[in-house]
Amino acid sequence: MRPPARRCALLARLWLLTCSLAFALASKDVKEVTPSKNSEKSGISRKNDIDLKGIVFVIQSQSNSFHVKRAEELRKSILQQASDLTQELPRVLLLHELSKQEGAWTILPLLPHFSATYSRNSSWIFFCEEETRIQVPELLETLRRYDTSKDWFLGKALHDEESTIIHHYAFSEDPTIFKYPDFAAGWALSIPLLNKLTKRLKSEALRSDFTIDLKHEIALYIWDNGKGPPLTPVPELCTDGVDAHCATTFNSSLPLCGNPVKKEDIFVAVKTCKKFHDDRIPIVKQTWAGQASLIEYYSDYAESSIPTVDLGIPNTDRGHCGKTFAILERFLNHSHDKIAWLVIVDDDTLIRMIFSREAIRRLLASKCRCYSNDAPDDMVLGMCFSSLGIPVTHSPLFHQARPVDYPEDYLSHQVPISFHKHWNSDPLKVYVTWLAPSKEDKASPETRKGFKDEL
Repeated sequence: MRPPARRCALLARLWLLTCSLAFALASKDVKEVTPSKNSEKSGISRKNDIDLKGIVFVIQSQSNSFHVKRAEELRKSILQQASDLTQELPRVLLLHELSKQEGAWTILPLLPHFSATYSRNSSWIFFCEEETRIQVPELLETLRRYDTSKDWFLGKALHDEESTIIHHYAFSEDPTIFKYPDFAAGWALSIPLLNKLTKRLKSEALRSDFTIDLKHEIALYIWDNGKGPPLTPVPELCTDGVDAHCATTFNSSLPLCGNPVKKEDIFVAVKTCKKFHDDRIPIVKQTWAGQASLIEYYSDYAESSIPTVDLGIPNTDRGHCGKTFAILERFLNHSHDKIAWLVIVDDDTLIRMIFSREAIRRLLASKCRCYSNDAPDDMVLGMCFSSLGIPVTHSPLFHQARPVDYPEDYLSHQVPISFHKHWNSDPLKVYVTWLAPSKEDKASPETRKGFKDEL
């Protein structure tokens, strides 16, 4: 069972504090590549005459039918562009089709497979998301600038402005010095680096049994306390697409998954407790609660002025698994059976966790339950749904921390759905800045808020 982030943060913080100095020393010995159209001025060899068959594209796809369709469309685009260049077609892989191995979505467990299968006839493994848009000729020219006999970790660089719990307070003395890739822009590993990582993975087990922020954790693993390469920023790997030189861009609009779900088909359950009735519940009511057609507040104490429902589950300091399962049972057995969706929200979250009625029915019909009331509910639910063969669909638009815990450039190409925690922030300002419906949304809600994930 993987430990909660808060528990691990304290254990990891001391080790990660030492990374700042080590990284600063190591990075002095690494010369950052400065791309230029003039290869002589840039000092980068142009003899890396790779073609498209030397690139293995890996689309970080999900098994959900909507996401499969989007990934297939991207694969078709890559292959069509390759055909237009009259080159031999590259390999284009969908990550969900390779995910028989547990934790394959975290990518590192798949590196030995990539090495064994593709290292002899390839130069690069290029990763991208379903909504990444790739200009194949420009990407090919970009990768040709880098000597494929060397270790390269390429991407669009992100960095923390301040140390954050989601990164275990890494590089707390100067968080800006450590760069990690924005997956939306695409990122690449050279085959020599892939082979070295594979050798390391075979000789030592991965230390962590849980993942909080994959892009940051992959960069940390590759850097390996200065023994591996840091991320090399590549300006041609973009998300905004404002520059003509961009080889990649990112589609940042909300996906059109079909007709919008009506508010009357969504039941919202707010998890709270007596000690937070006075300070957190008013914020919920001042922000997003007015948009919910059906909403109830669940607590360890019935207070008619809110009102709250006492579920009969004592409050716990962490985990809250018992309370979550009690909410699921109440929704299935006491709400109108035509309500299709349940949204569960912490009282310090500006919107969060979504279940379909059928997923809840199958969960409660199984024997999968909390091992204690204070077990981590998200982890228990993940294991339960996995055992039932119900995939959990991931959306990066749900955030487990505050806006200040994420790079501004990362949030700039998103339409966020939620943020979590009110600590040391103004939740009303966060809501108005990031989440409140605009005038355009109110006039035409289906254009921006028509977001629906399958479960």
